[in-house]
Amino acid sequence: MIAERVNAASSDASDRAFVRRAMRLPLLSPNEEATLAASWRNRQDQRALHKLVAPHMRLVISTAVRFRHYGLPLNDLIQEGNLGLMQAAARFEPEREVRFATYAAWWIRAAIQDFVLRNWSIVRTGTTAAHKSLFFNLRRLRAKIERGGREALTLEGRRKLARQLNVSESDVIHMESRLAASDRSLNATVGEDGEAAWQDLLVDERPNPEETTMARRDTRLRAHWVGEAVAALPERERIIVQARFFTDEAVTLERLGTRLGISKERVRQLEHQALKRLRRRLGDIADLQRDFSSD
Repeated sequence: MIAERVNAASSDASDRAFVRRAMRLPLLSPNEEATLAASWRNRQDQRALHKLVAPHMRLVISTAVRFRHYGLPLNDLIQEGNLGLMQAAARFEPEREVRFATYAAWWIRAAIQDFVLRNWSIVRTGTTAAHKSLFFNLRRLRAKIERGGREALTLEGRRKLARQLNVSESDVIHMESRLAASDRSLNATVGEDGEAAWQDLLVDERPNPEETTMARRDTRLRAHWVGEAVAALPERERIIVQARFFTDEAVTLERLGTRLGISKERVRQLEHQALKRLRRRLGDIADLQRDFSSD
């Protein structure tokens, strides 16, 4: 226990020292920045890469700090931001006359946001750009819309926020509840007695054995009816229906016409006629079943 505390304390001290060193590094001039970026891109100069990214560690740290309220370790956020910084260095084009910090800021923020979305909850949070924007802006916009006076959005506040972020009101409600709640283990106990677990309260929405058996019986019965109806068709219509609807790859009308020695249009007419016969025959069977059931 004491060893763990010592290790944690030494880790915190090293982290603070790292942050202080990063903040003390001098910023690069535009010319220095362009020269280092060109050396890295053209000659894969590792020293140039280090000199280019090291002064921008302060940008990684400041960005990571803004995401601390999601409950993830700052060290992890900084590491993900470093990955974004390296991605920026790999793609930076100095001839475009854009400062590296401006370009890298997007990559750093994107890397940290992606890490937060993947690790904030075991349940996937954002799937679209609009949902991600909702996740990262809900708290700020909620405070702005409700003037900081409410913990939850009003109906009008939800509508306004949904319009601003181009999402539905149900998305806003769902995200509000997700941000307000934490992950909970299904094995956690419910109540003071501790005898029941949350998983005991889950509803099994799968069909029960009786429903499964009935569904299988109905499927076999429908297949039997369809088989009988197809078998009762005239020969050419039966060949067309089987080739068009009961094979892995439907045969074209043109190929069927060649096979049967008739035109493509005639095949179409016979197919239409066969489908009408099938619908009528299967409809008669369904009527008989209903009459039998009502008796």
